[in-house]
Amino acid sequence: MTKIPSPIVIETYQPQWPERFKQEAAVIHSLIGSYLTVIEHIGSTAVPGLAAKPIIDMLIGIKSLADTPDFIPPLQNLGYVYVPEHEADLPERRYLYKQEHREDTFHLHMVETQSDFFRRHLAFRDYLRSHPEAVAEYAALKIRLAAEFGSDRAGYTDAKTDFIRSIEYKARAETD
Repeated sequence: MTKIPSPIVIETYQPQWPERFKQEAAVIHSLIGSYLTVIEHIGSTAVPGLAAKPIIDMLIGIKSLADTPDFIPPLQNLGYVYVPEHEADLPERRYLYKQEHREDTFHLHMVETQSDFFRRHLAFRDYLRSHPEAVAEYAALKIRLAAEFGSDRAGYTDAKTDFIRSIEYKARAETD
């Protein structure tokens, strides 16, 4: 299934996002729970008050990447699309997405819990949850970049990298 580019839409924070996460996490856990250690809500929809693309990002701690052939098919039966091409850049992650009306609704980032990817994403989320000034700065940046990049998702994502790295650095400094 080929994705058709659509404009990047940043919405004000929606209080139903955490509930949508909980519902989908419960379905995923009921299907493949034996392969998982944890399911975390990450990304901008996981930060109260943060404007975001209306896509729920889920960080799924898996026991082993070797189990991929066992847990991917049940997720595909739920409507998730597995994107193995992304593993060329991030071999430690298995990425899937789900769409409704040709728009992404959920992104699954499946990694082993001891990975740097797992730790960085939780630290980023947790830092934003406890620093409202960073939330405001990030929201303003995302709104500006969405207008600037239109439907160029790669450009939009790349343009956020410096901000994200700076937050990861601050989060690491707080925990060291």
